[in-house]
Amino acid sequence: MTNRKELHPGRPPGPNGTWFKGSLNEFKKDPLAFLRTQAETFGPVSSFRLGPSQRFHLVNEPELISAVFADKEKRLVKSRDIQSLKAIVGEGLLTSEKAFHLKQRRMIQPAFRHTHIAKYGEEMTEVTAQIIRSWEGKTEINIADEMMDITLAIIAKTMFSMDFEEGSRIIGKPMETIMKLGIRRMRSPFNLPLWVPVRDNRRLKGAVEELDRVIYRIIETRKRSGENHEDLLGILMQAKEDGKGLTDRQLRDELMTIFLAGHETTANLLAWTFYLLGQHPEEQEKLHREIDRVTGDGVVNAAHFMSFSALKNAVWESMRLYPPAYVVGRQAETDLELGGYRIKKGDTILLSQYVMHRNASYFSEPDRFDPDRFSGGFMKSLPAGAYFPFGGGARICIGNHFSLMEAVLVLAVILKQYRVSPSDRGPAVKPQPLITLRPKYGLLMNLHARSGENGEEGSSK
Repeated sequence: MTNRKELHPGRPPGPNGTWFKGSLNEFKKDPLAFLRTQAETFGPVSSFRLGPSQRFHLVNEPELISAVFADKEKRLVKSRDIQSLKAIVGEGLLTSEKAFHLKQRRMIQPAFRHTHIAKYGEEMTEVTAQIIRSWEGKTEINIADEMMDITLAIIAKTMFSMDFEEGSRIIGKPMETIMKLGIRRMRSPFNLPLWVPVRDNRRLKGAVEELDRVIYRIIETRKRSGENHEDLLGILMQAKEDGKGLTDRQLRDELMTIFLAGHETTANLLAWTFYLLGQHPEEQEKLHREIDRVTGDGVVNAAHFMSFSALKNAVWESMRLYPPAYVVGRQAETDLELGGYRIKKGDTILLSQYVMHRNASYFSEPDRFDPDRFSGGFMKSLPAGAYFPFGGGARICIGNHFSLMEAVLVLAVILKQYRVSPSDRGPAVKPQPLITLRPKYGLLMNLHARSGENGEEGSSK
C-alpha cells in the first residue's frame, strides 16, 4: 500500500498504556485531543490499544491516507463500529462491501446527478424558509436543534415528498431513537443480536420496525399507483442494473442509510458553521454582503448556488475545523504493509479528518477560522489525502454534492433574514465525537433580524 522501501520491524510507534486497558481511559476522556496528540507525538503512522486486544493505527500523512482509500487489493473493510450498524441499515452503501457495494453504488448514483440535485435545491430553500417563519420574534434559539429540524424536513421532502409536519410526525421520533441507540451500539465492544430482549434492543428494534413500516408502506403505495415521482425514492425505484431494479429490501436499506448518514451530518455541519460565524462577525458580514449582492430584493433560490463563492468557502472551512465525519475506520482483512510498518489482520486503521485538517504542514494557522484560505484554487494545491471531509476513493460519500448544496442554501436563506451571535447563556461549547461530530450541549445563539434594503439591521437583542 505504500512505495516506501524501508520496512520497520514490529508495529508503528505509540503509547504503551496499561496492561489491560491500553489507552482506553485517555481516549474516552477526550477522543479528539487524544488522536491529535497521538499524531503530533508519534508521526505519520502511530499505534495504540483500546482494551486488551483492540489495536488501532492512526494515519496522518496525505500519501498514506490516499493509499488506504485506493486499496485496490480490497484488503480493507469497514471498521467494526460501522459493521455494527448493519442491524439498523442492513446492506446499504454505508455497510456493504466489495462487489455488492460497487453494484449498489452504480444503481444509486443517478439519484445524485446534478440535474436532480438542482430540483432538490428548490425544495431545500422552500423548506428552510417555511421552518424559519416560526423564528419571528425570537431572540435566542438552539441552532443545533433547529438545524436538525430543517435537515430532517429536507430529507423527508426530497426523499418522500412529505411536508414538514408529516415528516416530523412520522419519521422524527423513531429516527431520534435510532440515532441515540445506534451510537451506543457503535461504541459497545460487544453487541447482543437485536432479537435478545434487553431494554435497549427492544427500544431500538421497535424504532427500526416503526420506520420500516413507513418505508415499506410508501414503496407499496408507489408501486400500486404506477406513478413516477422525481423524489429520491422515485428515482431509486427506477434504477436498473442489467435490467434488474432494487428489491424492496434494498430500497429500504438505502433509504435508512440516507436517513442515518445524510440527516445528522448536514445538521451538524450547519450548526458548526453558524457557531464559527457567530465567533467571527467580520466573516459573517462578508456572507451578508454576498447574499445581498446575489439575491437583491428577491428570495434565495437554487440557481444562486453557483454564485455563492464566499458561502461555499465558509462551509469548506467549517468542514476543515469541525468535520461532521471526523474519523474513517478500516479493518485489515489480512496482514499488510503501511508506511513501512506491518499491520496485522484484524487491526483497525484510522484516518481522522479532524486531525489531518489541523495539520500545520498543509494548513497555516490550523486552528484559525479563515474561509478565504479556500479561495484561488487552494484545494487543488493540496495533495490528495490532505483534505477529505466526504471520505475518499471508491467509497467517497455519494451525497457530497447534495450535502454541499444543502448547507450553502440553508445558510443563505437564514443569513438573508438573520444575523447570529454567541449567547452568554448555557454551558461552554464542546465537540462531542459520536457517529458524527456534534455540539455536546447544543448551541445557543442570539438571533438578530435583518430588515430593509441591502440587509440593514432591524431589531436585535
